[in-house]
Amino acid sequence: MPLHRIAPRLWDARRLEGGIYARLPAHYLRALREARPPGPVHWRRPQADGRLPGRGAADAPVRVFHPPESQRGLWGGEGWVGGYRYVDNDKLAPRVKKIWKPQLFMRELSSEILDKTFTLTVTMRTLDLVDAAFGFDFYILKTSKEDLQSKLGIDLKRAMLLRLARKDTDLHPNDPVKRESIFNKYKAFAIPEEEAEWVGLSLEEAVEKQRVLEKKDPVPLFRVYAEELANKLVAKALTEPVTVSRKQ
Repeated sequence: MPLHRIAPRLWDARRLEGGIYARLPAHYLRALREARPPGPVHWRRPQADGRLPGRGAADAPVRVFHPPESQRGLWGGEGWVGGYRYVDNDKLAPRVKKIWKPQLFMRELSSEILDKTFTLTVTMRTLDLVDAAFGFDFYILKTSKEDLQSKLGIDLKRAMLLRLARKDTDLHPNDPVKRESIFNKYKAFAIPEEEAEWVGLSLEEAVEKQRVLEKKDPVPLFRVYAEELANKLVAKALTEPVTVSRKQ
């Protein structure tokens, strides 16, 4: 089958079957295969009894475009939504294209784990989610990569997990009491360092990381052959009997 006819997700799966893709860590490949679509933001799923959501909510997935600037902030999964509107709100008038954009705010959010305050672009939904999670760190750690929908958010998540994994050296090294207090507060999210450093990496980033880990200086062939010859001579000398000649 020509490559241009293979669906993107199927093509990614084929690439993972061999080569450097197959040598990626098992926990990273597992997370990649278990990736799911992001949760609903601009729509609501039907209720358990089959009834549609309340008034003002769409009952089908809404296509959301996440512009590049959304990756440098925390928009809470919101983005640009395209659609149509009536001219002058007159339903008898023709419809024209329209893009709805979320209202953005600059807010300071503090991280206990990273011991730093960030000035970020957020939406009101982001602030509501932070409040619902009982804090900025809890929001980042609890929210999946798919629902964060932000490169900045993923990088913050990885940095927090690494800080927890390296708590003895990186988590408030000059304040042992504060270190233990913060670690106990977030220890439910702690994972081994070798897993934390792969969290949230895209497939391209993971492959590049694996290439760096596997990179070795090439050994000249003459050195390889010389070492093999030396090993053979040593082995031969150890196995052959030693003869001693007596002088007349």
